Amino acid sequence: MLLKVDNLTIQFHTRNGITTAVDNVSFAVNSGEILGIVGESGSGKSVSCYSLLGLIPMPPGKVESGTALFEGQDLLAMDQSQLRDVRGDDVAMIFQDPMTCLNPFLTIGEQLVEPLIYHRGYNKKDAKQRAIELMGETGIKKAAQRFDSYPHEFSGGMRQRVMIAMALITEPKLLIADEPTTALDVTIQAQILELVKELQTKRDLGVIFISHDLAVVRGLADKVIVMKEGQVVERNTTKALFENPQHEYTKQLLDAVPSGAKTAGKVSDTKALLRVRNLVTEFYDRNTGKPFRAVDDVSFDLIQGEILGLVGESGSGKSTIGRSILKLVPARGEVTFDGKELLGLSQKAMRPIRRRMQMIFQDPYASLNPRMTVFDTLAEPLLVQGLATRQTVEAQVLELMDDVGLARAAIKKYPHEFSGGQRQRIAIGRAVATKPELIIADEPVSALDVTIQKQILELIKALVDKHNLSMLFVSHDLSVVRALCDRVMVIEHGKLVEIDDTEALWMQPKEAYTQRLMAAIPSV
Repeated sequence: MLLKVDNLTIQFHTRNGITTAVDNVSFAVNSGEILGIVGESGSGKSVSCYSLLGLIPMPPGKVESGTALFEGQDLLAMDQSQLRDVRGDDVAMIFQDPMTCLNPFLTIGEQLVEPLIYHRGYNKKDAKQRAIELMGETGIKKAAQRFDSYPHEFSGGMRQRVMIAMALITEPKLLIADEPTTALDVTIQAQILELVKELQTKRDLGVIFISHDLAVVRGLADKVIVMKEGQVVERNTTKALFENPQHEYTKQLLDAVPSGAKTAGKVSDTKALLRVRNLVTEFYDRNTGKPFRAVDDVSFDLIQGEILGLVGESGSGKSTIGRSILKLVPARGEVTFDGKELLGLSQKAMRPIRRRMQMIFQDPYASLNPRMTVFDTLAEPLLVQGLATRQTVEAQVLELMDDVGLARAAIKKYPHEFSGGQRQRIAIGRAVATKPELIIADEPVSALDVTIQKQILELIKALVDKHNLSMLFVSHDLSVVRALCDRVMVIEHGKLVEIDDTEALWMQPKEAYTQRLMAAIPSV
């Protein structure tokens, strides 16, 4: 037995009282075995594993009871010095949010070689060589050149690959993976899962795999525990749990997984709300001294009332297209919104148009102000745009909280007091607050568990229908795109590869790249 956790109970003592985050939880992991932990955001999945390595803030957190025996030693009884020797050496962790875990002041290479030098005694030259090898293994192209890049120079998915490389670099005995493929496109996700499986078999590695993606867990884990509100409600082998779920909550999770085509009728409007012609976005490449073309001559129309999907691998330019349209990064070409050309407008002239065009960002932790409560975050756009007064704003904020599935009692909390999925819901609430005509949604449900994802997708559909909203929906989750979008664009290396009605693209993808994306989709 590599790890045996018994009767783990964790409480948070806050100004609002005591919250039991983990309630009498027990599980075990053997060497060479993968344990999947599934459940909704806030169910205690991450907290139960973070506590094993002393990674929850104490106070307010406190381990009230339980033991966690790793190779016979109780992790919960160790002091910080002993835990430091275990962390990153025998037990490694892949965190859910790569941007807040990577040091923005250090290059990717410096952060990768650090555990090899401190835990394994490598010299700098050998450590660099090993780091470059592992960057290549985790799907980072031109690894030797990217070694000296900084985290902000990578896309969300590329940063997640760096985190995975960092966790695997010391060849640990136990790997705790907290949503490790959340930000990855399907082809790289398939590669990473294959890599984890291969390493687990080759090195007899024990893995705890925390995820809200049931299809991924089914394809990877040997056994699964299901958590709800801090408790384990079901445990079984993966095959038995997915084929014959016993608990009502497990059945509910499986029912919420998106499958099949969009049920609503086709868009009847033919007016293009957004016209993009020959869009080019370039960034200066520090390593080569030359401009790098992230978006390369892309043209498309977005029809009034349509949800247009935008898919492609990490680093393909999906997010950059959205940011270029909203003038968040400099671009050239032609972007026309409701008959008005945008790229030539000044920031002042853009301000009234911004109320009509909103963005849901990929990383909610980085896009939310840590010093503002949820109430302030949701109230700000309403007050700034004159859509609410001091007298009416509270009622409107509470309505938004209901819309995105958050408890009204949470309005005075700060972003760090929420789980990753809950933070994403706040970001979605902020985007829909001004009732815009166009929303650019950059991976809006990537951090959400399946039941909340289903609610949010239904909310998006309802908002689109009710307000005749148009949406550019950027995602790597092709099952979600199929269930939500009217048409789909496929992007590779900044170029538009294919665009078609969703079902036509699914049934008969024309391009080899699109076919490869479709083949990598995991199924429940």
